[in-house]
Amino acid sequence: MRIRTEFPYDTGHEDVRIPLPDGTRLYARVWRPLTDEPVPALLEYLPHRLSDVTAPRDHQRHPWYAGHGYASVRVDIRGHGNSEGMPGDAYDTTGPADGVAVVNWLARQPWCTGRVGMFGIAWGGCSALRIAALAPEPLKAVVTVCAADDPYDNDMHYMGGSVLAAGMHAWSATLLAFAARPPDPLFVGDEWREMWLKRLEGVVPRIHTWLDHQIRDDYWKHGGVREDYSAIDAAVLAVGGWHDPYRDTVLRLVEHLPPDRVRGLIGPWSHQYPDRGRPPGPAIGFLQETLRWWDHHLKGLENDVMAEPPLRSWISESHPPATTYDELPGRWVGLAAWPSPHITTVPYALRGAPVIVDSPLHTGLDAGRFLPSGNDADLPPDQRDEDACSACFEFPVTGDPIEILGRPRVILRLRLDVPHGQAIARLCDIAPDGSSALVTRGVLNLSARHGRDRSDAWPPGGTEDVAFELNAIGHTFPPGHRIRLAVSSAYWPWIWPQTTSAGFTLDPAGSRLELPVHERGENTADKITFGEPEQSQPLGVSVPVTLDEQRPERLVIRDVAKGEWRLEVDPRPGGTRVHPDGLEFTEDALETYTIQQNDPLSAHTRSDWTTRLHRPELTWDVRIETRSEITCDAADFITSNEVVCKDGREIVFHRTWEKRIPRMAG
Repeated sequence: MRIRTEFPYDTGHEDVRIPLPDGTRLYARVWRPLTDEPVPALLEYLPHRLSDVTAPRDHQRHPWYAGHGYASVRVDIRGHGNSEGMPGDAYDTTGPADGVAVVNWLARQPWCTGRVGMFGIAWGGCSALRIAALAPEPLKAVVTVCAADDPYDNDMHYMGGSVLAAGMHAWSATLLAFAARPPDPLFVGDEWREMWLKRLEGVVPRIHTWLDHQIRDDYWKHGGVREDYSAIDAAVLAVGGWHDPYRDTVLRLVEHLPPDRVRGLIGPWSHQYPDRGRPPGPAIGFLQETLRWWDHHLKGLENDVMAEPPLRSWISESHPPATTYDELPGRWVGLAAWPSPHITTVPYALRGAPVIVDSPLHTGLDAGRFLPSGNDADLPPDQRDEDACSACFEFPVTGDPIEILGRPRVILRLRLDVPHGQAIARLCDIAPDGSSALVTRGVLNLSARHGRDRSDAWPPGGTEDVAFELNAIGHTFPPGHRIRLAVSSAYWPWIWPQTTSAGFTLDPAGSRLELPVHERGENTADKITFGEPEQSQPLGVSVPVTLDEQRPERLVIRDVAKGEWRLEVDPRPGGTRVHPDGLEFTEDALETYTIQQNDPLSAHTRSDWTTRLHRPELTWDVRIETRSEITCDAADFITSNEVVCKDGREIVFHRTWEKRIPRMAG
């Protein structure tokens, strides 16, 4: 990583409050070049608190953009951080409408040329796409990173129509802990407590809404852009990583947006900006890459950014299974179109007699983290234990390597004796020593086999062919290895189990695996290269030395007598950090996923968050504690949430929510 200290422009920054049409003011920080000439504006718009949570990350990139001649603006959305108003639902229309107002406000400022770009990762990237779909006139370009275009089937909530237990639960618990945090008196003054107490009255666990919508209905359709890509007028640079769950968004955007307004980039990365150097690498000079995008689309500079192939993709070489990699072996390829004529669907017929697939309910404990972010235990370990709980079909690689790029697909002939079930397919790379490295996976809730927008019970005793795609991947299987398709009926804690664990019978006759095979020698662009990663100077956050023993990131515990399996996950929110402005910011979290090996109704998730915000010079010391749990019976999901907020030793807010939600598709 190169730290940049000299730029074409000297810069400064100020905090402002942006008025919305209803009078609500959003808190913003603006970094600007010190020049009398107006410049384009770049906007990052999300709820994750610019004065503490994202402050270190913001400092890496917003001053860098300002130093290159842009007004770079970071805004907390309504009801979060130091912004006014009440927190809303992640997928309502208020957030994007507010975002349009912010874009128009920026364009009207005397220091702005009237041309605006938006960028962001995850929520910020989704916000950029949703606001672009509303087509505010000043918004000319977007950079969206690790973002979902479809919040139902390509986000933290559902996968193949099945409830994402780990994703949905953890994300709802995290948002509850975030939404309960107060404004900072250093930035809003003495009214912080009144704002906080009013905000807390509007805090609700998002899990209620998400479980209320178990099929892909209008709630989810309105929350993404997949229904109508043509609504997006801005130029879009879509970026993802093969170890990020949202990478399929990149392929769909490249496929559906006009080729003169879209470029896609998929690297080996996890859920991170590609310049941060978090595993797996290699990292790239991503800020320089985006600067080319902004210069062309916001300043009208002629450069070669649109001469790049529409899709630049990393294809990993085979590698042994591990939970982290500093760098992965592989190469960049450029494709002139997506779908590409240089990719051929190759079928692999399954062989053998019908097999009963009735996986133990703890199958999936070695799935890795749903949202990897570069931690040591994020990625899936050796899959041999998982494979032993699955029906496996193998295909030896002989002759030339087999290079795949895109979404593998399976067609499975299944017989069920019960109305509900789910099938999980994993594609693994088997080395000569027998080690099994996970390449990609997919899920189908069998009640969603005719569409994610409906729930059709299986006729007991019936046989049907079902088809579903696995997540996209770029990977090379070398000669001497074997391609393994592993099919299971359980995948805890990623997938919430159905009310019965009866599994299904898989008939290989009529079943097949389809691989998107890329012409290995084909590369439609010149050699693809990127600059060295660089950022502006770090914020200067310090981490106090502590003697506390750190928990394992992922710990699997088996109670043999009870037949119970428990996974404990420390999501590593950051511990204690001291900011240069004096803020002491502490976060601690623990997620627990428990199941008994023969009882699908024993599934239980729990997340506990503790947050402390402390400014010694202001005698400000607040603490937020949250607890979130999900259990179930045959008829309902049962959710329980609790929030306790303290100002010093005084409890100023305490609320619990208990709710039963009927099980439909879930």
